[in-house]
Amino acid sequence: MTLPDREQALVGGGGPRYNGPMSDAIRQWMEKYITAWTTNKPDDIRALFTEDAVYATRPYDPDAWRGHGQIVEHWLTEADEPEEWTFEWEPLGADGDLHFVQGRTTYLGDRPSYENLWVVRLAPDGRAAAFTEWFMERRP
Repeated sequence: MTLPDREQALVGGGGPRYNGPMSDAIRQWMEKYITAWTTNKPDDIRALFTEDAVYATRPYDPDAWRGHGQIVEHWLTEADEPEEWTFEWEPLGADGDLHFVQGRTTYLGDRPSYENLWVVRLAPDGRAAAFTEWFMERRP
């Protein structure tokens, strides 16, 4: 798959639907997230989050990743290779600096795929101060 084809596949072929200017900040953040997910480069991952950000892999996560060090460490421990997945997403809405994103992660091969809901609190500089994800295995 060529890079332009890969970029189209990441956002579901036709691209995500945006619901106006309120989604510009989350659209930019999501583009950076997909870049970091694709490259798995520590600098790309760090660029997504404030220095004291909290990344929760489930609601009320007692083991949430805190700060750049833990976020990069856990991200890389659980890294996906770029050719292993596709991702579609759309913003559901926002309330001030809090953004809600619905996604669909499709893993290729024998791995399960997931429906996602992300809640992202963006700092004034556009980086995430808090990120919480819900994911449910997609049933055939």
